Amino acid sequence: MRRVSRGRLEIAAGSVTGSHYPANFDVLHVDDRLVVVADGMGDSEGSRVAGRTAVDVFTTHAQPGAAALRAAVAEAQRRVGAERDRLKMLTGCTLTALLPDGDEAWIVQIGDSRAYRLRNGVLELLTVDHTAAWLGAVNGWYAFDSAEAAAARYRLLRYIGDRDAPEPDVLNVTLLPGDVYLLCTDGLAEQVPYQRMLALLPTPDPVEPLLAESLAAGGRDNATAAVLRVR
Repeated sequence: MRRVSRGRLEIAAGSVTGSHYPANFDVLHVDDRLVVVADGMGDSEGSRVAGRTAVDVFTTHAQPGAAALRAAVAEAQRRVGAERDRLKMLTGCTLTALLPDGDEAWIVQIGDSRAYRLRNGVLELLTVDHTAAWLGAVNGWYAFDSAEAAAARYRLLRYIGDRDAPEPDVLNVTLLPGDVYLLCTDGLAEQVPYQRMLALLPTPDPVEPLLAESLAAGGRDNATAAVLRVR
C-alpha cells in the first residue's frame, strides 16, 4: 500500500499479482504531483519494459495542460517504440493518469485501464476503453457476454508501443469536496463488479478490499487500484 496526502487530496494505492501471471506486469506510480497506472501487454519482457519505460518517461515529462500531456505521451511512445525495436517483440502497455491542478485535475487515458468518479452517490466511468470490445458494446455488434466480446476485449485499438503512436484522450475535471476517483487496471475493472466498487469506494480505506475482491474473483490478472479522495 502507498499513501500520499497533498493539500485537499488523500491518495492510497496498491497492486496484487493474482494467480495467473508469475509476476506483476502492472506499474503504479504515486507521488504528491500525479498518479499513474499502467498495464503491460502479456507476460513477456516486452510487457515489463513497456510499462516501466512508459511510466518513467511520462512522470518525468507530464505537466498540467492538454498539449503538455499529449507531448508526454508522445515521448513515452517514442521511448517504448525504441525498446520494441531493440527487443523485436510485442512491447506495449496501457496508461491512465491523474494530475491535480488546483481545483481541477487532468486525466490521461490510452488503452483499457480506467478512471472512475464517485460523486453524490453516483459512480461514473469517465474514460473509454480503447478496445474492439468497447466499440462492439456501444454499436451492438455482439452480446456483451458473448465469446466474440470476450475475444475483442484483448484487441487494443490504442496503446503505448503501437507503431502508429496514437494520441491519448485528455480530460479536464473539477475536484469537488467528497469526490472519490478510482484509477485501475483491467485486472480490477474486469473482476470487481460495478456494485461492489460502488459499495466499497465510500468506505474510509477501500484499496485493500477492492484488491481482495479481485483475488476472490479468481485473480485472473494483475490488479492495481489508486483511490483519490477530495477532502
